[in-house]
Amino acid sequence: MIRRTMILHTLDIKRTLMWLLLCLVPALAQAQIGEARHNICIGVSGGMTMNRIGFDPTIKQSWHCGPTFGVVARFTSERYFKAFCALQLELNYATLGWRENVLDAQSQPLPDTYQRDLHYIQLPVLARLAWGREKRGLMGYVLAGPQVGYCFKEHTKSSAFTLDSEGNPDRPNGMFAQYGMPIQKKFDYGITAGAGMELTTNIGHFLIEGRYYYGLSDIYKNSKKDVFSRSNNGAIVAKVTYLFDVKK
Repeated sequence: MIRRTMILHTLDIKRTLMWLLLCLVPALAQAQIGEARHNICIGVSGGMTMNRIGFDPTIKQSWHCGPTFGVVARFTSERYFKAFCALQLELNYATLGWRENVLDAQSQPLPDTYQRDLHYIQLPVLARLAWGREKRGLMGYVLAGPQVGYCFKEHTKSSAFTLDSEGNPDRPNGMFAQYGMPIQKKFDYGITAGAGMELTTNIGHFLIEGRYYYGLSDIYKNSKKDVFSRSNNGAIVAKVTYLFDVKK
């Protein structure tokens, strides 16, 4: 009963967040209340992800680190008071997954290691607000929006496992089913938000940024008969971006 209540509560949160974001992006993209802008920039980005999977039942983890890179297109539509409003589209590759801190049934550390790499193609659609110098100088900005992704490959790295008296991996609560389970839901969706700084020069725009991605979907099935009731991605992303103007 508790598990069912948690699942229903999680579904309500997901629906609410997605509704708010889907309303936010068109509003910022279409608004023309302030001074119109028609700036289009394109470029490339690269950086690092630090991911954990929100397993329930819990699996103790450290941060799983991996690369991310992609292409970026930004459409600045207007200046509203002192804020520059833009829509930003990205197509990224990212390595997510999980890295376990392996414990035995008595919750004592073991020398065992286990890591699952999940390789994603991601498409964020972001509303962006920036403040500062529009031409040459420094800007600060925030951005947020929905993101979808698809896991096209997975890879496992592990040591030999310490076994219990029954010949199974020695783990708290006997939780070792994940070792033999490829991910069951390759399509991923969620919300991402972040902040950064942008330096505009006569040769382009240089950006440094941090953001957080919260997955609203799970990588495994989550019905009552399944192993996990929750298994969503949660990633911290640090990246740098270079953009150049296509249209000013």
